[in-house]
Amino acid sequence: MSLPPEKASELKQIIHQQLIKMDVHGRIREVLAETIRDELAPEHQQLSTEDLIKALRQRGIVDDVMKELKFVTDVNEKERTSAPKPSTHFVDREPPVLKKTNIDPTRRYLYLQVLGGKAFLEHLQEPEPLPGQICSTFTLCLHFRNQRFRSKPVPCACEPDFHDGFLLEVHKDSLGDGSKMVDATTMLSICDPVHIVLIKTDTFGETTLVASYFLEWRSVLAAENGITNIAVELLGVGTESKVSVGVLNIRLEMYPQLNKTLSPEVTNTQFALERQKTAEKERLFLVYAKQWWREYLQIRPTHNVRLVKIFAQDENGVNRPVCSYIRPLRAGRLLDTPRQAARFVSVLGYERAPVIGGGGGKQEQWCTLLAFLCRNKGDCEDHANLLCSLLLGFGLEAFVCAGTKAKGVPHTWVMTCGTDGTVTFWESLTGHRYIHRPINPDDPPLAEQPKPLYPYRTIGCIFNHQKFFGNCQPSDAVEVCVFDLHDESKWKPMSGEAIKSVCSPGTTSSVPPFPPLCASTLDAAVASNDIEVQLRVLVSEHRKDLGLSTVWDDHLSYLLSPALAAYELERTTSISAGNEEFQDAVRRAVPDGHTFKGFPIHFVYRNARRAFATCLRSPFCEEIVCCRGDQVRLAVRVRVFTYPESACAVWIMFACKYRSVL
Repeated sequence: MSLPPEKASELKQIIHQQLIKMDVHGRIREVLAETIRDELAPEHQQLSTEDLIKALRQRGIVDDVMKELKFVTDVNEKERTSAPKPSTHFVDREPPVLKKTNIDPTRRYLYLQVLGGKAFLEHLQEPEPLPGQICSTFTLCLHFRNQRFRSKPVPCACEPDFHDGFLLEVHKDSLGDGSKMVDATTMLSICDPVHIVLIKTDTFGETTLVASYFLEWRSVLAAENGITNIAVELLGVGTESKVSVGVLNIRLEMYPQLNKTLSPEVTNTQFALERQKTAEKERLFLVYAKQWWREYLQIRPTHNVRLVKIFAQDENGVNRPVCSYIRPLRAGRLLDTPRQAARFVSVLGYERAPVIGGGGGKQEQWCTLLAFLCRNKGDCEDHANLLCSLLLGFGLEAFVCAGTKAKGVPHTWVMTCGTDGTVTFWESLTGHRYIHRPINPDDPPLAEQPKPLYPYRTIGCIFNHQKFFGNCQPSDAVEVCVFDLHDESKWKPMSGEAIKSVCSPGTTSSVPPFPPLCASTLDAAVASNDIEVQLRVLVSEHRKDLGLSTVWDDHLSYLLSPALAAYELERTTSISAGNEEFQDAVRRAVPDGHTFKGFPIHFVYRNARRAFATCLRSPFCEEIVCCRGDQVRLAVRVRVFTYPESACAVWIMFACKYRSVL
């Protein structure tokens, strides 16, 4: 391909500017000096151009230059010539490709590149996915100092093709000296790790937590040229926390380059001191916890069967104090009220920690917040910890309660104490709230007692990020429990100082920092429409199998919207919205002599086929879907309500109208 002279000179100028920008000449000089030193020392032979090019290729300089030379077409020109988009609600399915990142030259950045994975042996036999075929994928989620990132999904394989770069800002104004460029010594005191979570998404959209890893990034401070390559071995979670699941190749680089790097002895000494300090704090807390437990058992021998939880294992099998799983969490502008927060937590999926083998034993696994949010589902403890953290963020006095439900099943829920002494229980899995009115066992038999509406039977302890109380009342039954937390004859407290020593977010804390919540990336209108279209196809196919024809009434389908909005409003605010308008509209749409039937149902996932199978288990829904009669008209309406972290509440309503023939 030949170029006109003016274009050729312009191209040369662009390449020349790019080479200056990357300081390629300086790097070539370094390589030349190094190659001459290494190869010409033994015998003074001639060094050819090919030898130099080979040396540059080996050090990746040629590849770096070719990667940087990208020619971006004029976006505005493309937009002018493209066909106008229709004025309907349109959403690009493909996420926008970010061509450039603005880097603040006064800030220090850590550039973390994931350059592929290897030895994911569970996927050794995975066949190569065919073009266009849906396959299981891996996604990496990162959190570092209040910044969150997510990699592009890659097909599951023995050597997954991860190729992503993340620009992490190391310097934050909260450290003080906001306008000053942070140096290596200051960065060495920043002990926050990079939390990496690996999620697997199967072909049905179900997510699984594969690995959770805390990356110590500060080794780059002692690396030559401020660049280091690390092979990170990821271990499994839960019962597989000692089993390797694969290796990630990670490259760390500081931007701008450090003027002065630290020696490896300095960084290693710092790491050793931090580990030693953390281990000593944890040892002292363990000694204190044992002493507290001995004292608690001496109050009453039956206390040893109460559910008093002081430590809990995280997804990596590490024992942490339960108070460390809670921290006041503010949702910014993503959630407006405590009740909306409760609704958000309830629409995150519920799934018990997987256990290998039978026996009915419950596998304990309290997830760190990032692992819970990235997987978008977790056990009741994960839900309760998140809800308690959000309620604390809203300024309430909130505690997680550990106890049992019916049949002695262990359970956790949340409790808030009002300034007027009102005690409210919050069920984190449903968003329901219950006012607690204790029964006085000393009242005469004929005295009318409040009937508890909550499902909780016993309570062993309550805790938050600063306090821990063991229940030492004669009975641990919730209905007779008095929540006077200042009365040590009823609630045995732990030392606030002891809890603070291991649970406060400090400089040498083994407790991972909490990530911020992310806004939803779902488009509610598009998601609602997609599910509705799929359900129409499923209903038509189901009726066809029964030998029935299907006629849809679009107007009736639209009229169902206000009812679905009212149901969600009631779940969020606990206030029943009037549906007189909905009833009036339906009466107008259903002629005299016709019958109307409707069936609303709620899900927290967006799998239409799975939702339809669940709906058909209800005789009411089956009656509507399989309706026979004269002038049968069917309707279905789907409304997806989005919440942070791409959580969603999906409301579906099936309806039919038909002429009543007696």
